[in-house]
Amino acid sequence: MRIVRYLDPAGVTHYGTQHPGGEVCEIAGDVFGTFNPTAQPALVRKFLAPIVPSAIFCIGLNYRKHAEESGSPLPSHPVLFMKSPAALQHPGDPIAIPTHLASREVDYEAELVVVIGRRCRNATRANALDHVLGYTCGNDVSARDWQKQFGGGQFCRGKTFDTFAPMGPALVTPEAIPDPNRLAIRTHLNGKVVQDASTNDMIFDVPSLIEFLSGSTTLLPGTAIFTGTPSGVGMAAKPPRWLQPGDRVSVEIETIGTLANPVISEPSDQ
Repeated sequence: MRIVRYLDPAGVTHYGTQHPGGEVCEIAGDVFGTFNPTAQPALVRKFLAPIVPSAIFCIGLNYRKHAEESGSPLPSHPVLFMKSPAALQHPGDPIAIPTHLASREVDYEAELVVVIGRRCRNATRANALDHVLGYTCGNDVSARDWQKQFGGGQFCRGKTFDTFAPMGPALVTPEAIPDPNRLAIRTHLNGKVVQDASTNDMIFDVPSLIEFLSGSTTLLPGTAIFTGTPSGVGMAAKPPRWLQPGDRVSVEIETIGTLANPVISEPSDQ
């Protein structure tokens, strides 16, 4: 099932199911509880990020080839940082390069995002996927100068500017993705492929990440887990390939679809 979140013509937010032809029908109930797809056609004015996350957990250096291009040893445990839920951005809406707290080194990172559907604590590898509502595309947009130089040794400042967590276009439920570690993942920058990999290159697979993150820690429904990016990030290019106003970046994941966002400078009035 493909679950989408959308605005109707009156500006009211709804969830719906998206069919292969693109048409959307309304969902009755709560996607984080009991819900049922209906046959009632939806009136869609705008598609939104498929959830409003209760928390955003992110994993760094989780692809072998990305660790290699970064010159970093393979981690012995998942490398964890977080983004503010306020960093969320919708499909088609712009990634804003910070100008108030300015960055000159903004990068893209295609990522598979796992969305937790029910309260989860001390999950085991065997039952970890039972807690998953679905999967979507994410872009872990990163201001590398704030991440590497100005952030005091922590990633969060460079990772959690407004618009730095695009998600979408839909949430695909687990029956359509029985193994999240067998998906093709790509990034297109202005139409050119710059990342091209498979989620089978993850160092820590999805069940391992849920087991780790839920250890002595409650993952609430709506928790989004950005599972790491493959090789091909702009920081590793020679010379580095930083995002610029006017660019368009698209994250494509097999079975899920494409999340596309233009790039602008942060508006001066915000």
